[in-house]
Amino acid sequence: MPRNRRHHHSRQQSARRLALVVLAALVATATLAVTVTASARSGPSHHPPPRLQPGSQSAHATTQAVLNEIVAQGTPGVVAQVRDPHGVWDGRAGVRKLGSERPRSPHERFRIASVTKIFTATVLLKLEAEGKLSLDDSVAKWLPGVVRGNGYRPGHITVRHLLNHTSGIFDYNMDAGFRARYAGDEFDRNRYARWPPRALVDIALAHPPNFQPEHGSRPGRPGRWDYSDTNYVLAGMVVEKATGCTYAHAVERLVIRPLGLRGTSVPGTAPGLPSPHARHYSTLFEDGPQAKVRDVTEFSPTVAFSAGQMISTVGDVNTFLSSLLAGDLLPPAQQRQLLDAVPVDGDKGHGGPQDVYGLGLRHFKLAEGCWAWGHGGMIPGSATRTLGSADGRQVMTMNRNGDWGEQRLEDAAVASEFCRSAP
Repeated sequence: MPRNRRHHHSRQQSARRLALVVLAALVATATLAVTVTASARSGPSHHPPPRLQPGSQSAHATTQAVLNEIVAQGTPGVVAQVRDPHGVWDGRAGVRKLGSERPRSPHERFRIASVTKIFTATVLLKLEAEGKLSLDDSVAKWLPGVVRGNGYRPGHITVRHLLNHTSGIFDYNMDAGFRARYAGDEFDRNRYARWPPRALVDIALAHPPNFQPEHGSRPGRPGRWDYSDTNYVLAGMVVEKATGCTYAHAVERLVIRPLGLRGTSVPGTAPGLPSPHARHYSTLFEDGPQAKVRDVTEFSPTVAFSAGQMISTVGDVNTFLSSLLAGDLLPPAQQRQLLDAVPVDGDKGHGGPQDVYGLGLRHFKLAEGCWAWGHGGMIPGSATRTLGSADGRQVMTMNRNGDWGEQRLEDAAVASEFCRSAP
């Protein structure tokens, strides 16, 4: 789905305002409701953990202050969960539905957008471990005739190139005609349209490649890199070809069921969200303080397929990321490939130009000497960020049920958790 990079309302807010809010939080407990509990690091999120001692939430007061500021700048609501060796902290601000006073909840389901890519990459790595495929297989081997023409050389593009965004394949979400279908009033005319994965790929192939894969980044050597949702649509098609089953079945068999992720689903063609959920709101590429905010809770997830269609909760995403980084999901050989990262070219795809990208995981530089693995995701009505320490012992997932606002505030929230001891 087109990623909304428009930032409004927040442009009139200054960095000084956030600093004052954070300073106030350091001397006071967060004012909004916060639940603090403790649990095993990687236990399934539906197991209720015992509570920590009263007052433990003060360690997260800075984060809560940033959540408050995100809402003050216009986002309807935000929910976050942090899991570390001290326990689990749930923070929230704002509402789950405009016009109501009902707060957001850590149990809500929401569209995780491009965080789906971590699941897709994990499935392909597990299929390699089962001997079903190799990441060095070409796209032409698994999808003959799909990538073609306009200067593309599918025999030179590997599954690995898809997963680390070094294929050079154009991003279908950058096609002006496609984006126009979901801008403003056009969204309602197209929200239930069903897109076969190949139709999304064909939109991309109408454009020449951004570069050839041999010009892409390599581990330890800068080169070309371009974040492209087309890569992950093709990756999902490879999953289906290699397994003979649907993408949804593969994700459920290899990730969802083994981890007991009861709040996680692959919706396929279903346009709705399972309960409980917040309403999802978007400005649909309109800019400025007068931009109309629309309810976009329902739409066909086929528009994102294996690049961004999944639904989950903050707790489930934390369980998944913690288990993945801890090495509990993949054999050592595949774990090494997962984290074998290449330099990014620019800041496309949530993050900065000093980050590196593995297979579905980005290594974010949050501050000098402070790094964390994870991914960002934005789809109409929902913005998600998930991050974890290298050993998986500390994880954080947050979601906004509005797709506008500054990335700076998301960065401030995650940095407050991961960079306390950074120089």
